[in-house]
Amino acid sequence: MKFICEGLDLSEAVLKVVKACAVRTTVPVMECIKISAVNDTLTLTATDGEITIQKKIKAEILEEGDICVPGRYFSDFIKKLESVQLTIYVENGKMDIAYADSNTSMQVLSADDFPAVDTSVDEDSIVLKTEELKRLINATAFCCASDDSRPILKGCQLVVTGSEISVTALDGFRLATAKGEVISSSKDMEIVCPARTLNEILKMLPSDDGETELKVKRGMLLICVEDTILTSCLYNGDFIKKENIIPKSFLTTVKVERNLLKESIERAAILVRSDKNSLIIMDVTQDKIEVSSNSEIGNVKEPVKAQMEGKDLKIAMNSKFITEAINALKEDEIVLSFNNQVQPFICQNEQNKDVLYLILPVRTGNNA
Repeated sequence: MKFICEGLDLSEAVLKVVKACAVRTTVPVMECIKISAVNDTLTLTATDGEITIQKKIKAEILEEGDICVPGRYFSDFIKKLESVQLTIYVENGKMDIAYADSNTSMQVLSADDFPAVDTSVDEDSIVLKTEELKRLINATAFCCASDDSRPILKGCQLVVTGSEISVTALDGFRLATAKGEVISSSKDMEIVCPARTLNEILKMLPSDDGETELKVKRGMLLICVEDTILTSCLYNGDFIKKENIIPKSFLTTVKVERNLLKESIERAAILVRSDKNSLIIMDVTQDKIEVSSNSEIGNVKEPVKAQMEGKDLKIAMNSKFITEAINALKEDEIVLSFNNQVQPFICQNEQNKDVLYLILPVRTGNNA
């Protein structure tokens, strides 16, 4: 195999696909990027078995072929050659990279053992406005679990019913759910997509206000954006029913200015950031929320003006969870709704209720 291409084009393509290379594996080829040179096109592919990213670029192909290069090393090296033209030649298990007056060689692997990539995922489809898809991912994916104890919770549930889509994520301590509209769908459906996949899709999406199509087929999802194709396995199993978790009524509701509450919580969190739960306390009364924290470093106690209806309440929570929920909301005023010290509470925009965050309080010696 031999080809000539611009360093910038190759670097941009490599940086996109390398995210799909396996990090810890006993199969060396899974740590590689497969490069295929055919006609006037280079196709770069990487996969870890769950997610696959493929990117095509133009190049001058002098000799067609396929080869696998060590993904991370190749990525880091090519990134340093974005300003020059590259001539790459592969022979006898070695890649020679010629640039300017220099030459570098790198060991490569045969492409024969690289997994086959299926891009025929087109049985069902969901079409959304690109900005709507971005909004739904940003509003929910950060609440997915990160550990493997319950794998399905590492994904977001997408439920399409008619022209409506609902996206839900939870990690056992908090839940996020967001509603939106689809332009079209082949049928009503429910899938659970890995949060990692959704975050990679988010990076792929263009900045314009066009449309994006998600294709689904037998436990697989595919999205194509310009010359980049991403395929991913979907999770199998029963997702938790949010209707059984979200309270139907509340004893205490409080309306507060979002930025004032956020800034107060962030200050209180500084002194407890080394604690496991990064614990803060909210003391909700008729005209204010008193935000406090206490640690060996010191203590914080700040009143934030608010409008409360219902019973006074004192409740402990993880500052990271409440801060991330508040950051994801967009209106100037938000509403917090509570029942008691130990039941989950919700956080929403004051006007637009399309996004909801539910958070479990932290049990303390006073409310256990």
